[in-house]
Amino acid sequence: MSFTYERIDKNNVVLLVIDHQEGLFQLARDQTPTNVKSNILAHAELGKIFNLPTILTTSAETGPNGPLPQEVTAMHPSAPYIKRNGEVNAWDNAEFQAAVKATGKTQVILGGITTDVCTAFLALSLRDAGFTVFANSDSSGTFDVNTGANANDRMRAAGVHILSLFAISCELMRDWRNTPGAKEMLPFFDRYIPEYGMLARAHDAAVKNGVPSGL
Repeated sequence: MSFTYERIDKNNVVLLVIDHQEGLFQLARDQTPTNVKSNILAHAELGKIFNLPTILTTSAETGPNGPLPQEVTAMHPSAPYIKRNGEVNAWDNAEFQAAVKATGKTQVILGGITTDVCTAFLALSLRDAGFTVFANSDSSGTFDVNTGANANDRMRAAGVHILSLFAISCELMRDWRNTPGAKEMLPFFDRYIPEYGMLARAHDAAVKNGVPSGL
């Protein structure tokens, strides 16, 4: 079977923050609340670190869905911020669709608060419109693990790439010697992926103590 590896191109990708709203936070029950919060902030920060065009959108935020976390909007004060009043699928909103197309990018990194609705509906619409879609599986959640797995299967069948936060981060970076590279990404991992952050700390300690390291 032939296969072409389409990698994330930081020069040809837009980051979408979809309905990561404070009132909807409780719907992401297949992760711990601590992980959900961390992953939402990490997803938004990828746009800041890699200087990616970033688009924010919410659904009925003046009601119980609530606003985006202040930390997210503070990271992207100049980003388009589309406040939808009724459309469940963000692609059904003309202003949002125009904002995505205006970037001129053909790749999308997508994170939505619910895997089966906010993420899946938009991901399928984007694929139908000809975009390459990378769904950040860590920045989406839903009622239970089975519902999330079924939604991911549906997206994969449509050609959506389902990647972890770590995979997306590393594919954007590609080489520790790049900029952004080790200098920018090791603190990011320390904040959001503590398993790797502690590894980096151990490496730093070994260097300071004069112990050879393979990193």
